[in-house]
Amino acid sequence: MPASALPAFGTPLRLGPHELANRVFTAPMAGVTDLPWRRLARRLGAGHCVSEMVASRAELRASRKTALRMNHDGEPGPVAAQLVGVDPAEMAAAAHANVEAGARIIDINMGCPAKKVCNRWAGSALMQDEDLAVSIVDAVVRAMQPLGVPVTLKMRTGWCHEQRNAPRLAHAAQEAGVALVAVHGRSREQGYAGEAEYETIAAIKARLRIPVVANGDIDSVAKARAVLSATGADAVMIGRAALGRPWLPGHIARALRDGVEAAPPGVAEQGRWLLEHLRAHHAHYGSAGIGSARKHVGWAVAALPGGAQFRARFHALTEAQAQLDAVAEYFERLADAGPAGAAA
Repeated sequence: MPASALPAFGTPLRLGPHELANRVFTAPMAGVTDLPWRRLARRLGAGHCVSEMVASRAELRASRKTALRMNHDGEPGPVAAQLVGVDPAEMAAAAHANVEAGARIIDINMGCPAKKVCNRWAGSALMQDEDLAVSIVDAVVRAMQPLGVPVTLKMRTGWCHEQRNAPRLAHAAQEAGVALVAVHGRSREQGYAGEAEYETIAAIKARLRIPVVANGDIDSVAKARAVLSATGADAVMIGRAALGRPWLPGHIARALRDGVEAAPPGVAEQGRWLLEHLRAHHAHYGSAGIGSARKHVGWAVAALPGGAQFRARFHALTEAQAQLDAVAEYFERLADAGPAGAAA
């Protein structure tokens, strides 16, 4: 018997003036959720996608890396840009710059555990300095209010297991005017190790009036249901489970809405989508995209028959057309093999 649909997932979630397509989001991931990836994920059913983190420092906006991250050409709205930084005035100015570039939602990064970010006291390191964290939120919210641009916050449970201050900080952010909080159920100290815990997310949801999004280890319809039940969250956010599977958030969203989980896409569909992504990736990055495409293709074929061997061959290719031809041939062979040959 199919599981019942979740009532909330049949209704849209509003964020300021915006109505989001559904309540299954993709997590912002540096080096992953770039413009080509977000466009595809949205087309395949993700309800909301946030950009890779954009550094707030003005002198970095002229760099090619930051310019590409602030490019939203052809991206379905509402466009959301994530900012990372440590100076309130600088973050407010960066919010304005990103709105000028097309963003209509600004997300503040207090969740990134990477050392190169935390060593500058940005990302999840801000959770150690609650006064500074709230000052940043206040400055960005004040800057965006006259424009009608909602501000959201992505955070972890705390700096370490013993200092899970996320409920207190989330409440302070709400009082400062944040419109939504997304919480990864790990501390910064954990990185991505161990298992996510959801008690802290439940405590945040019980304390806040604004929507709360649960993130961490959600990789299936069943896990999404379990996390929603455990936390009472308003939405879920899919991160690493979507690597190579930009179709997964939409797949989960439809199952939560309808109460029936469809079969996952077959290899022919996966191949078409990967080729679409690969062409868009090459167009976005130019020749640099030949190298960066390798990780996306590697993730996409990891669980497929002969995936490891194909990945090794693909990594040796140095021309865009050769990459496209190789992917097309690989998926054609899988499709010709039928269900037995396509089984993961």
